[in-house]
Amino acid sequence: MKLFADTADVEEIRKLNDLGIIDGVTTNPSLIAKEGRKFEEVVQEIAEIVDGPISAEVVSVKAEGMVAEGRELAKLHPNIVVKIPTILEGLKATRILANEGTPVNMTLCFSATQALLCAKAGAAYISPFVGRLDDIHTAGMGLIEEIVTIYSNYDFETEVLVASIRSPLHVLDAAILGADVATCPPKTIYQMMAHPLTDIGLAKFLADWESVPK
Repeated sequence: MKLFADTADVEEIRKLNDLGIIDGVTTNPSLIAKEGRKFEEVVQEIAEIVDGPISAEVVSVKAEGMVAEGRELAKLHPNIVVKIPTILEGLKATRILANEGTPVNMTLCFSATQALLCAKAGAAYISPFVGRLDDIHTAGMGLIEEIVTIYSNYDFETEVLVASIRSPLHVLDAAILGADVATCPPKTIYQMMAHPLTDIGLAKFLADWESVPK
């Protein structure tokens, strides 16, 4: 399973990339706004750090505007993936951009039927938001299982990109279910590596080493 960083914080992305574990980055208008910098500048800098898909989102809600924005975003770097909302106008825009060779990540997906239509429109990625479903007492991972099954049934090439991840358990479940990608905030990625028994064991090994005659 591929692991993407869900952030627009360039320094965090640099740190994660140095660990050799991230395969791409997802951003959105909210994440970009936190940085207080020009959108294009941030996206281009991220693309220079990570050699992988970089999702950059449109803000138009009409197909014509999405396509125009998507074409401009695609010019920023060869690794740009245009992020488009899962709405009817988004389907139109996705079909046009996909036919032009521009990969699209359809975001804000909350049902398997939405995911089915997005795949038929030619989306390169579908982004189901599991955490937001959990927030309203709906099993987010149940949606991932449904989408993975449907895509497998019909050999869709659209990759399942699990988004709105809140904890390492979401990543674990996504991997078990066969999702293609998990996009995570940096905090969650660091939590994935942390374990108290590792810390205890390492401390004991180092303490024992100190008692070895030098």
